[in-house]
Amino acid sequence: MEYYGKKPNYNMAHRIMFGMAEFYGGGAFVIINTFFTVFLIKALGMPAALAGTIPLVGKIWDAITDPMMGNITDRTVSKFGAKRFYIFVGGIASSVTFLLLWLTIPSRSIWAMYFFYLIMFCLFSTGFTILMVPYNGLLPDMIDDYTMRSKFSTVRMVWSTLGSMVCGLVPSFIIKDNTKPAQYMTCAVLFSILFFITTTVTFIGTWEKKKEPVKTTLRESFPQSISVLKSRSFKLFLGIYLFGQCGMDFVSGMAVYYIDDVLNGYSNGYFIYLMATILVSQLVGMVFWGPIMSKTSKRTTILIGAPTRLIGTLGLLAFSYEGASIVPVLVLTAFIGFGNAATLTSIFAIMADMAEVDELITSIRRPGIVSGMATFARKISSGLSAAGIGFLLAAVGFDENIANAGQRQALSTQKGIAMIYIVVPAILITLLFITAVVFPLTGREFDIIQKEIARRKGEDTSSITEEEKRICEKVTGFSYENLWKAENAKKLVKDA
Repeated sequence: MEYYGKKPNYNMAHRIMFGMAEFYGGGAFVIINTFFTVFLIKALGMPAALAGTIPLVGKIWDAITDPMMGNITDRTVSKFGAKRFYIFVGGIASSVTFLLLWLTIPSRSIWAMYFFYLIMFCLFSTGFTILMVPYNGLLPDMIDDYTMRSKFSTVRMVWSTLGSMVCGLVPSFIIKDNTKPAQYMTCAVLFSILFFITTTVTFIGTWEKKKEPVKTTLRESFPQSISVLKSRSFKLFLGIYLFGQCGMDFVSGMAVYYIDDVLNGYSNGYFIYLMATILVSQLVGMVFWGPIMSKTSKRTTILIGAPTRLIGTLGLLAFSYEGASIVPVLVLTAFIGFGNAATLTSIFAIMADMAEVDELITSIRRPGIVSGMATFARKISSGLSAAGIGFLLAAVGFDENIANAGQRQALSTQKGIAMIYIVVPAILITLLFITAVVFPLTGREFDIIQKEIARRKGEDTSSITEEEKRICEKVTGFSYENLWKAENAKKLVKDA
């Protein structure tokens, strides 16, 4: 097998270099989910319901760019490897567009600000797409082994957590007054530089299999992308991805409001304590859950981690009022972070395995298309969360003028904010657990899928057993006779 980039090496140094781009993937959204709507609402005075629609409307643009980027990645030929090439280009684009999000315009017109930041968000989202779609599709073209992919994914998630820690805590020291726009820009400059450095290291430290590009047109991007959804495993994976990530998006997106308006502890440093607790516990959890995932399955850690998150989340109901001790809040937050480490590690490890399931269905190796749909799902989860936060804040009577003046919200609004922070994530965690229960792919099934692909390619002369046929059908959602057909990559209706 020939490769672009470095010679394949599975030691810890190369796992670290592979994972470094996730500093951006995990960190950028922490800053955006935690501070972007706060920037718009508290620093600029934009109405909460209006500010919350910006990330969601931006996702409409993603419905175009993500499938196209997945297709472009699979079609590209480069001496660096298609995915590595776009990781380098995307690292530059992501750093610049992240900075643009925090510019302050001279106009105080609400609609002028709205359309300006909507355009900036779409530019940022495009930069994210250029980088993360190829990055999400890189691991299947680096490594074939199920367990080794888990090890690389674990290190990637450690970087994600480090990104979350740095991006969750450092802005809290810079943005001491959340009504001052200049403090947000200072933060943006720092992190734009860090994002560029870490993504460049990933480009330098990775490799990619040499293979024939997929011969599709840009016009086929959308039917190709939609066809990925015919896979039973991929549909369930999206459920796991969305429910798992949306739950944490609500935690990070509502944390400032929960600390400031419910506990009245922002000026006392409670926000820093809470973010430090959830991120440190998540980092400890990554180290703890990684070996367990390698020895059991990627599904098992979700089935343990989701209930752990749920216990911590529901426990907050007893301590969500002004004057409550911060200690039990932090203890329960540690449960949330520790449980999230299990679910987060598993989600990205599972993502790498979806390319093989899709290949068995279509006979085409197209990890770019698969990762494009997964990246789109991640952005949808973030957009829905941000929009949901905006609408729910408006529904419980949040007054942006009071917030901009640095005053306290009404008591009924405080109670409503507490319910948003606790009940919505609890519902999403429950849905995550249910979806994980029925998810059909573990290491055993993955090995059977790989073996069947080898048979179809003529690389394995063994005969398939009836049990293996049933597993292939269960994992893909297709009858055995309808697998390995190129038309499955274009037809929008699945064969029975």
